[in-house]
Amino acid sequence: MSKYLASLPQNHGYWRKQKQAREEYRNVPKGFLAVNVGEAEGEKQRFVVPVMWFNHPLFVELLKVAEDEYGFEQKGTISIPCNVHHFCTTISRITRHYRKQQQYFGCFKVWVG
Repeated sequence: MSKYLASLPQNHGYWRKQKQAREEYRNVPKGFLAVNVGEAEGEKQRFVVPVMWFNHPLFVELLKVAEDEYGFEQKGTISIPCNVHHFCTTISRITRHYRKQQQYFGCFKVWVG
C-alpha cells in the first residue's frame, strides 16, 4: 500500500505517491492533475497538483521547460523534465503565494485574486 507524503495542506498541496501502487495513480481527485517530474527515467516521480497552479507564473515556467523538451505531443500524464528537489521548492513557493491570498470576511474564508 502506498503512503501519502503530505508536506503541504490537502486543499493547496500535493501528494507524492510511491511507484508500487500503480492502481492508485488512476484515482486523481477532481480539480487536480497528475504530473511526472524528473530528468532521468529512473528519477521520475508522480505528483498530483491542483489545476489552479497551472496558471501560476512559476508553474508556467516549468510547463515551458516541458514544452521545449517534448513539444505539445505528450500523451497521457504531463512530464516535467526538472530535478525533483527543484520542483518541490517551486511548489512550496506557489503554496506560500496562495496562502498569502487567503483572507477572512467574518467567519468565511475568501480568496483575493
